[in-house]
Amino acid sequence: MLRRGILSVRSRLTPGDLRETATALAVRALELPELAHARTVAAYVSVGSEPGTLALLDTLRARGVRVLLPVLMADNDLNWGVYVGEGSLARVQHAGKMALLEPVGERLGPEAVQEADAVLLPGLAVDRRGMRLGRGGGSYDRVLARLERAGADPALVVLLYDAEVAERVPEEPHDHPVHAVVTPSGVRRFR
Repeated sequence: MLRRGILSVRSRLTPGDLRETATALAVRALELPELAHARTVAAYVSVGSEPGTLALLDTLRARGVRVLLPVLMADNDLNWGVYVGEGSLARVQHAGKMALLEPVGERLGPEAVQEADAVLLPGLAVDRRGMRLGRGGGSYDRVLARLERAGADPALVVLLYDAEVAERVPEEPHDHPVHAVVTPSGVRRFR
């Protein structure tokens, strides 16, 4: 029910709202020391009414940061490819899911995320403990479990709209808290 409510609010955002918040998110995110010093960042390309990421991805790339983007596999796990600009993205329609923008070119494997100094996560909400509510597909739960098994400890940052920071979101045993949330109005840290 919480997911449906958030998606309903997002669906009412205008193109102007989306552009404005994408710019503000990029500015706020780029202030994070974790991104300022990162050599590799695993991120994602926003689609639809998700908080916009392309301005952030382009700025990171212009700074010389290696940006990894996910490629959804049939089992909902994520493979990774390198972002080399908006022209290197293809719209891919996955059966029964929304169309995603994915990098074309070489696939680096699911383990490539372990090279990231920071991981930017999509989400629908985060609570005061840093627990993230995703869309429910489990793709990023697999990524976070893979990082934990490998002993990798990148900064975990979720990008959201201001109203999506909640008092509490549902939590399952496999959920991992994030380190920070970036919204158009600022950054909130959790540990």
